[in-house]
Amino acid sequence: MTANEVAALIWQRVVAPSPSPAALDLVAVVVVVGALLLLPTWPRLRHAITIVHEAGHGFAATLTRRRLAGIRLHSDTSGLTVSVGRPRGPGMVLTLLAGYPAPSAAGVLIAWAVSAGHAALALWGALVLLLLVLVQIRNWFGLWSVLVAGVLVGAVTWFADPAWRMRAALALAVLLVLGGLRAAVELPGARSSGGVSDADQLARVTWIPVGVWLLAFVLAGLAGVAGAGALLVAPLSVL
Repeated sequence: MTANEVAALIWQRVVAPSPSPAALDLVAVVVVVGALLLLPTWPRLRHAITIVHEAGHGFAATLTRRRLAGIRLHSDTSGLTVSVGRPRGPGMVLTLLAGYPAPSAAGVLIAWAVSAGHAALALWGALVLLLLVLVQIRNWFGLWSVLVAGVLVGAVTWFADPAWRMRAALALAVLLVLGGLRAAVELPGARSSGGVSDADQLARVTWIPVGVWLLAFVLAGLAGVAGAGALLVAPLSVL
């Protein structure tokens, strides 16, 4: 098979249509993913939220022309994105602000793709995101986490049929919006156990109280749940 044929095959996979989720698909996925987020499986699933969280920091740093110096992911589900540039100013604020809303925003984008019949495109987009994060990883646990996530998403993307690709992308969207909201809600408690959070750093560089940033993160999470829900429920009314 020539390089052009491989490229054409991959492109066909990327743009392959998928069915829109039925009501049963949506209910089943929300129930299963929601239960997993409430069970002891949450710490493992939270690694996915952390990957997208740190990707949000990295994207914002690049967008504001800060030099991205690397990403570290830790076994306790925390992460660190290091960028070089002015310690204050709009670029630093946007970089710090982007982390917690990133999973919610990604979940809404995936929900839109699923509702529009482009689940394959959403999964390939997730693979591209993981690849971009991978080249910035600077520790072994982070490398392992991203590789495992990439293998799982890649396997579903390549081997699953259109209906199961849709369900997988739907599950990813639900995981990101619900998990992103839970991470934001848990942030005040995490701050009490020590460490400097994004909200603390934003308060330091803007002089806006920490509580305002904590509330903003929760509101962004709620907006993500509402947005994804609206996108996924709307097609059901015309079935």
